[in-house]
This record gives sequence, C-alpha cells and structure tokens, in this order.
Amino acid sequence: MDPDQYCREIESYLCRRNAGHLVRLVGPAFEMVAGWARTGIPIRVACAGIDRYLDRHDAKAGGAPAARRRPVRAEFCEADVLDAFDQWRRAVGLGTAGSAAPEAAAGGGGHQSLRAHLDRVATRLTDRLADGSVAPILEAHLERLLDELSRMREGARTVRGEARQQVIARLEELDRALLEAVQAAAGAELLESATAEAEADLGDFRTRMAAAEYARARDAAVRALLRDRCRLPVIAY
Repeated sequence: MDPDQYCREIESYLCRRNAGHLVRLVGPAFEMVAGWARTGIPIRVACAGIDRYLDRHDAKAGGAPAARRRPVRAEFCEADVLDAFDQWRRAVGLGTAGSAAPEAAAGGGGHQSLRAHLDRVATRLTDRLADGSVAPILEAHLERLLDELSRMREGARTVRGEARQQVIARLEELDRALLEAVQAAAGAELLESATAEAEADLGDFRTRMAAAEYARARDAAVRALLRDRCRLPVIAY
C-alpha cells in the first residue's frame, strides 16, 4: 500500500479509537507509520496493535470514556504494533525471513504463566460456547477441547521439566486441530472473504517468497483470520 494512503487510514483509525479527537500524523509520527507501510505491516495488524495499547491504557485508567481522556498518539502504540506484527508473521509462518521489520519491542507486558494461559483460554472458550452462536459441528469440538484443557489446568502449577514440555507440545497440537475444525466449519462465503483478506495482508511479501512458501503462508493467514472472526483464542502457549 502507498505509504501516504496507509498513514491516512491509520490516522482515521486513531481518531475513531480516540472518540473523534483529531490525531494527526506529522513529522516523526508520519515517518514512523510510513515505515510500518514500507515494512509490510498489514493495516489490520497495525490496528490490532493500536487496540492492544489502547485497551491496556484504558484499563489502567479505570475504564474512563475515551472522550474524556487526552488522545493517544501513534508513537505510544509502536511497541504493540511491532509486537502484533511479529506474532502475525510467526502465525503465518513468515518468521523474520523476507522482511525488513525491526525487532519488536516488548509491548505485551510479559509472558504469562502456563496456568494463567490455560485459565484465559478456558474462560474465552466457555464464554464463546455460552453465547449460543457456534455452529453445532464446531461446538462439539470446542466442548471436547475445553474438557481436555480443564484436565491440564489441574496440574499446571506444579508441572515441570519434560512433563511441562509435553503439555506445551500438546497445546500446539490442539491449536492446529482447532484451526482445521474452524476452516472445515466455515462456509464458502466466509472462506472466500478470508482468503481475499489474507492475500491482501501478504501482498508485500509475495514477490519475496517461493510459490509453495506463499501458499503455506496464505493458508495459515486464512486460518488465523477465521479464528479471529469466530472469536476464538490461541491455544498454543
């Protein structure tokens, strides 16, 4: 995407997230965000990083309405944007190859414990099942997944060494199985929409990748988008 257009879209998104307060990208802020565009950070991923910072910022402020606080500038969000981009690249199998991205700063507030991770995942799955909008074929998969995670949680605080590594490896297997189930349950229209968005996200990387590598990255990006649209958590630790 053209850096000027990219900056205008980020500027508009910041204004919306700041309850209509005008946030202009000028000088160093413009150059920083234009750098996101040149690096290949998809707009959607940049916005997810901005959301991450603003959600944390508002939580610390006690949930004060955005209209009553000073607007948050793009510079404050950069660490979270880079962290979201790093996570997206790993999720689609890009790693750091084929990218000129800077090293992501630690914006996520530290890596949570295995027990805390399992608690968070179980809570999100429970909430998702409770809302009654999950397709029946996927609902059965989520119920089985929640049962297994509940058993893992019982010993998560004391598990160590080889046993802990086995739990982590199993979580990765469960995450892959969840993505496969989500993709199988998705209708043709949703799959087509997710594929188009995945291809747009990967547009800046396509010429740097072999055909097989690109196909794998696109499939992984599609599954990640389907996960987001289904409001499901990442199971892998």
